Amino acid sequence: MPEKFDAIVVGAGPSGNAAAYTMAKAGLKVLQIERGEYPGSKNVQGAILYSDALERIIPDFRDDAPLERHIIEQRMWMLDDNSFVGTHFRSEDYNRPPYNRYTIIRAQFDKWFSSKVREAGALLICETTVEQLLLDGDRVVGVRCDRLGGDVFADVVVLADGVNSTLARKAGFHGELQPRSVALAVKEILFMPEETIQARFNVGEEEGVVIEMMGSVTEGMVGTGFLYTNKDSLTIGVGCLLSDFQANPRRTAPYALLEKLKRHPSIAPLIEGGEMKEYCAHLIPEGGFHAVPRIYGEGWMIVGDSGGFVNAAHREGSNLAMTTGRLAAETVIATKAAGKPLDARSLRAYKEALDESFVMKDLKKYRRLPEVLETSRQFFTTYPELVNRAAKTLFTVDGVDKMTKQREVTGSFKAARKLTGLASDALKLWRATR
Repeated sequence: MPEKFDAIVVGAGPSGNAAAYTMAKAGLKVLQIERGEYPGSKNVQGAILYSDALERIIPDFRDDAPLERHIIEQRMWMLDDNSFVGTHFRSEDYNRPPYNRYTIIRAQFDKWFSSKVREAGALLICETTVEQLLLDGDRVVGVRCDRLGGDVFADVVVLADGVNSTLARKAGFHGELQPRSVALAVKEILFMPEETIQARFNVGEEEGVVIEMMGSVTEGMVGTGFLYTNKDSLTIGVGCLLSDFQANPRRTAPYALLEKLKRHPSIAPLIEGGEMKEYCAHLIPEGGFHAVPRIYGEGWMIVGDSGGFVNAAHREGSNLAMTTGRLAAETVIATKAAGKPLDARSLRAYKEALDESFVMKDLKKYRRLPEVLETSRQFFTTYPELVNRAAKTLFTVDGVDKMTKQREVTGSFKAARKLTGLASDALKLWRATR
């Protein structure tokens, strides 16, 4: 008789680890399957960790988790080719424990999180690919792996295998991945001495800065650039909709966009002398509320990137991933405790819990934003150029009186209003973020 588990979790990223840890901690018999050599082996890049989501799973995570810097300053920049207009928010409140956000290196963090999962009692199998879900009628009863005798059975299967997962599509749970709902991001980690980072970003030994950018960096495509500080390295990257790259093959390639960002006169001095340690490209689900597929059924649930749980408006992902993993696990635990079967009727509680959480409330709040941005490219071209031109005009002292300069700036915006519908665009953006 094949061995049977209470739950199988496919994937060992933040959402999969959150689900596996929570269930194993509650005493359930959990199998976690990861196709990489080890958890984090495919995730070389730096990332942002939102502490609240992890604290709800492992309250004392700060004691030994491999954290880089806690973030005390957020910068938002709007770029043209030669300048930027930006706003900074820096607060000493973020410099008092418990800290709100951290930079992390995913390869190190995922290994640490996985060690906690195994300490909780889950069985982890790496270098193993789940080829398909095993069905009994319309009910998922286990998985088939690429190993001899690779059929494994469980009461429930939690899919946490990433944005490009094929398991749910093979089983017919949702349709094909749409390029307009996915961003392709490229990142580099640049080694830099700690003291250099601290001097250039005006931070202390454990303090960090995040810079997010839009405008000329994406050459008219829907996307953003970003830069943030790790302990002895910087993470820099840029991401745009996959559909934009596909629509015009002559557009600048992703790696070329990154090189252009690194050469920008506002960025180049910050990264000067940095030695590249890692380079990677990955997909990020950014379709928002309307791109979230069905997330539960007969004996199965979907968590993390597999379900499109990313808040692109606020660049949040890991907190949504860990929260969905935790809520899925808590649904299984409660259902088991009540002696009920893990069928669609019982697992509906997962969706209800998500709907009441910040995850779906935030996605719903910004549900119109992806469409607005995709159909209004002037947010990434004309408007950043206008803002930077206006700033340059007003701040240049050249003997021209300020009233004349003001009329010049006002004229530029009036022209933009006629050409691009500035007022209607502002109204659309306002409505999309209500």
